[in-house]
Amino acid sequence: MKRRRGSPPEPGSLRAWAAENKALCCRWRAVRCLGTGGLAARELRQLRQRRGGFEELLQRMQVLPAALPTLPLELTVLYNSLLFAMGAPDSAMEGESEEIRQGLLRVLEACGVCGQDLSIEELWQKVLQEVTAEKLQESVHRLGALQAAWWLAASCLGSTTSLFRLLSHPEDLGRPRCSKGENELLSLLKAWRVPAERAFLPLVQSTENLKEILCTTAAFLQGLQELEAGNFPTALSLLQEATGGFCSKNVLAQIYTCLGCCTQQMGKPQTALQYLRRALQVDFQCLPALSHVAAVYHELGEVDAELQALALLYEALGKNPPAAPSSSPDLLIRTEILVRTPILASLLRRRHPSEVKYLLAQRCLQGERVADAVEHYLDLLALLQEGLQQQVTLGDGSALPRIPEVFLEAASALEQAGRHQDAIAVCEEVISRTTDLVPRVLRVEERLEQTECLSRGAGLLSREKESLRCLTWRAAGYLHQGWAWAKLGESKEAITQFSRCLGDLLRVQLREPGVEPAENLLPEVEVLQKIRLLSLIGRGAQFLELGRHKEALLDFQHGLQISPGDPAAASYLVQALWKLNRKQEAAARWQKLSQSRAGEDEGQGRPCPLYLASCAKQAAFPHGEALASSVRGYLGPAGRDPPS
Repeated sequence: MKRRRGSPPEPGSLRAWAAENKALCCRWRAVRCLGTGGLAARELRQLRQRRGGFEELLQRMQVLPAALPTLPLELTVLYNSLLFAMGAPDSAMEGESEEIRQGLLRVLEACGVCGQDLSIEELWQKVLQEVTAEKLQESVHRLGALQAAWWLAASCLGSTTSLFRLLSHPEDLGRPRCSKGENELLSLLKAWRVPAERAFLPLVQSTENLKEILCTTAAFLQGLQELEAGNFPTALSLLQEATGGFCSKNVLAQIYTCLGCCTQQMGKPQTALQYLRRALQVDFQCLPALSHVAAVYHELGEVDAELQALALLYEALGKNPPAAPSSSPDLLIRTEILVRTPILASLLRRRHPSEVKYLLAQRCLQGERVADAVEHYLDLLALLQEGLQQQVTLGDGSALPRIPEVFLEAASALEQAGRHQDAIAVCEEVISRTTDLVPRVLRVEERLEQTECLSRGAGLLSREKESLRCLTWRAAGYLHQGWAWAKLGESKEAITQFSRCLGDLLRVQLREPGVEPAENLLPEVEVLQKIRLLSLIGRGAQFLELGRHKEALLDFQHGLQISPGDPAAASYLVQALWKLNRKQEAAARWQKLSQSRAGEDEGQGRPCPLYLASCAKQAAFPHGEALASSVRGYLGPAGRDPPS
């Protein structure tokens, strides 16, 4: 459908508009010369004023019908206006750019063509078919670069590729788009011929500069997409391409950090360390790189290096609050405002100081550096004291477990350091804060079939899960107190705490009671079973100390019902039988235990939580050699069967 073409404005108006565009550009150049780093408040105000100036000029031009003689200037003003709109810190580059759409419709209007019902992709195809004048083509191509930036910011890589196929120079169309193994979008971007900048149509950011940023962004974005998809060699190639592009040192450090994560997932930890160190050399404020360095050292088992990296990270976090993304005052469109994807946010997540302090404490405890672990845990407890009943909100991927578990781990460290009274006090905090959160009776499933697991997640409703966790934490608190009192030589007080722990566990009623293989148990139920076993062993050991051998025997027997073949419970059972003068039965049990130890691999099932590790160590049978010697003496030199 053809329309009557609009009449061009008076030459005086055209000159005035061109002069105003030039003046606005000159003022912006003056403003950007004032900045030496990120945009300050004054520069941001100036930015908004320049944006408003271009918008007002554009509105005055668009009041008149579109005309071919004025379109190069109009599209230049639109380009400058959109640069400010897209480069503003508060810009939300989502959906389509209505301003670009209206600009394309104005071009079609001047050509006498209607395009109201066309999609933005169809509009671009139609405009590039209709425009033949070289000066207008330059302005349209320049606007195409902004459209590409808009689409890249929305991760619309396919649309961007299609656009640059259209923008390719006619004589390039017959050539292969890219060689084998080469990325098509990057090939098209590199081959795209940047429109010449005219002195009488100045720009606030050159199209040549914008092209370089588009190339860097395209490589970075595609590298991240391939990394997320698990295509690591392709991701590596694209991210390496991005390091050679045009970007700030902040973005370059981010790219090197992503390269480090990529090579780590490729099973190349040493290469990952090289990339991560390069990121820190480029920008030491890129603290996520330091966090990943610690993770790589953890994977390598280099504890000293990991702890050093974590300590450095903790110190840096304390000195430097989260910094705003760096921005160059002379660049409105920058790679950092175009690359905002969830995977990048995840890889560059800034750890909370509490997380790092926890990792320091945890790694020291796991590495049996007890004194250091205690110091770190006590520092952490001071930070978390007020939020014992809550999960610290640190976002997905937080290294910090639930706060009661942190307290229990601290108690474990204190016990191993011989600070039993302090361990008792820390556990009392957990017990007192969770008492009102534990129901009198809690009915839960012990296990679920696979089909049920798929429909109900972990098998427990969230309310049941939370109640079960609170009960687990309180029972663990009593368990730790029991072992602490035992170490202090207070057997009666230890028995009281172990009994309280076992009493708490009686609140849980399993809907499918019975002995299940460890791999079939729900994780929560398995932890409860472990706590019950350790409490029975602990109480039974104290009964032995007090000479209450029959009561001890019952506890050890019950422990073996919960965990058949547990070496600690079985060893204590042998000792209890021996002390009750049931030597024949004790010797038979001892022989069976020796055979099972020789033929089975201990440590099957899931590892127990770190906060139970010290209790598990204390539950180990301490008199193995003495008891073995006694039994061997009873059996005789040949290890004959026990006498009948």
